[in-house]
Amino acid sequence: MRAPVTNLVCRPFVRNVATVATGAAASQVITMAFAPIVTRLYGPEAYGLQGIFMTVVGLLTTVAALGYPTALVLPRSDADARGIARLSLYLGLIVTAAVILLLASFGKEFLALLNAEAISPFLYLIPAAMMISVLAAVLGQWLIRKKAFRIIASYGVATALLLGAIKTMAGLINPSALALIAANVFGGLVGAALTFLGWRHASRSAEPEADEKHVRRTLWQLAKQHGDFPTLRTPQNLINAFSHSLPVLLLANFFGAASAGQYGIAVAVLGLPTSVIGGSVTAVFYPRINEAIRRGENARALIVKATMGMAATGALPFVVILVAGPILFAFVFGKEWYTAGVYAQLLALWLFFQYINRPAVSAIPVLRLQGRFLIYELFSTGTKLLALWLGFVHFKSEFAASAL
Repeated sequence: MRAPVTNLVCRPFVRNVATVATGAAASQVITMAFAPIVTRLYGPEAYGLQGIFMTVVGLLTTVAALGYPTALVLPRSDADARGIARLSLYLGLIVTAAVILLLASFGKEFLALLNAEAISPFLYLIPAAMMISVLAAVLGQWLIRKKAFRIIASYGVATALLLGAIKTMAGLINPSALALIAANVFGGLVGAALTFLGWRHASRSAEPEADEKHVRRTLWQLAKQHGDFPTLRTPQNLINAFSHSLPVLLLANFFGAASAGQYGIAVAVLGLPTSVIGGSVTAVFYPRINEAIRRGENARALIVKATMGMAATGALPFVVILVAGPILFAFVFGKEWYTAGVYAQLLALWLFFQYINRPAVSAIPVLRLQGRFLIYELFSTGTKLLALWLGFVHFKSEFAASAL
């Protein structure tokens, strides 16, 4: 029995996942330690407005760099990877500038289109949050490319600690939605700065490239070579972000910001296993599957094995939420968050499958299946739209909509 366990632990893939997962788990423990304080300081309505704000930012961020940061792992040479990083940042600046002009000219109309008029006082924090997200994505993908998993773990912990402290201090001074949203934006900036330090460290400690004869491609050539990211992956990401945003926006529109806040907390808590273990597996599995395909290894076997491992690790926490969600939420966050536990019960099974599909999703760019992924996303979002329409309009129930 001891020998198989020792062999498993000694595998680089398992060690790397454990490293990232340990850092992510520590980050989430810190976040959850602050959560009972922060939720009591701000309340459901402030959380609802924050959820709407982050939803709008998430939608715009998906198109900010046209998906190119995700392509950073794929090139053989660091020169091409740095070119993709520059391309991503340039596109992020251009799109962010366009969003500023859009908000200045049609801000109210844009928010009305998304049923998000409630966040109009925070309008110009949106482009700032967008550009910070682009910067963080580029730096994070570079660390994944360099397999700097210890750096990813340690800076994730530092960011969680700082963000929790910032939210708490802001809540003690002025427990408003503006303070909560501003704390998130500032926390994202601090996280990006820490990731930049990690990028510099990883770049200094990296070994020189073996292939010195590699021809450096222009930004235009790199943009064309990875053109499936803006043409296929970006629309898929946008549709996916829209489908995840729909419940928050519609709940705020039909039942008020407090309902959106309850739903947002439920999704955030259920997302913990995905962010801790799922995110760790994605970070390690993406470069691993890229190398495996270059070497001619059996990609299907790797994906199936990783998926089964995800199912084994994720079953228990989701079952606990299914059985005792409302009681747990009321105990941890306060009695006013009982409804969030009901949402969590309704969403647990769906989010469990979102959790175990991380290996398959991370393999899609490497296997050049982004066109098929876009078709899948269209079908998936169509069924979600139908479910929400039935719940909100026909049954007139936020719980029926979430369950469907």
